[in-house]
Amino acid sequence: MPPRDPTPHFLEPLLGVALDLDGTLVLSRHDFKRMRAEVVRLAERSGVVPGHLSVEQPIHKLIEQSREELRTAGVPDGTLFRFEAEVQRTIDRIELEALPRTVARPGAEPLLQMLAERGFRLGLLTRASETFARQALNRTDLARYFGYLRSRSAEGPAKPSPEALLHLLHEMGVPIDRAVYVGDHLLDAECAVAAHVRFYAVLPDPHETAGSSMTTERFLAAGASATAKDLFELARQLDVMAPATAP
Repeated sequence: MPPRDPTPHFLEPLLGVALDLDGTLVLSRHDFKRMRAEVVRLAERSGVVPGHLSVEQPIHKLIEQSREELRTAGVPDGTLFRFEAEVQRTIDRIELEALPRTVARPGAEPLLQMLAERGFRLGLLTRASETFARQALNRTDLARYFGYLRSRSAEGPAKPSPEALLHLLHEMGVPIDRAVYVGDHLLDAECAVAAHVRFYAVLPDPHETAGSSMTTERFLAAGASATAKDLFELARQLDVMAPATAP
């Protein structure tokens, strides 16, 4: 089967646009390596066998694997609850250290403004904490565009669970066939595809993630309907910005 064209040739009528936060709308330079190392340390202290976890795994996978191993080992519920609470406190603390260096990604404000002016319902789905997400939006002056926000602090499943996206779209009053989810990571694609929601990928900002493994080919293979090199190209794909004309 030939690869799909990374640029959409047509758009069905859209009602709502849900977006990822970090990397997509804001650039924060989180210390994810330190977060992963802390999760491994706390897991091993709680009873996970040393060497069973790798700091190369995504954080949500580390937590899931730790939870499963601790349950299989029959550790008391109190130990499991303390582990998960300590993990969340630690990740929240490291995450908030990135706030002073958090800035809007180029094109974020004009994209959101044009979408809002066209009447699209806007929502935010992020794996960040509620505190970080709200403060990052306030710091970058993007908060006014989001009446709907779902973070990892919300009750129920978190991204990449498709239930997280479906819950957000339900709050927005947007049917899944009238929605698109926009993100910059394969986890975003995984979430949207599992929810049967159209996914548009934005390639990572070159100044934020030099050498990133997120590519057009990987996004299309993961189920993206289209990819954009930046938010300006995304705006053109969503038909809210006029195509660039030659001088």
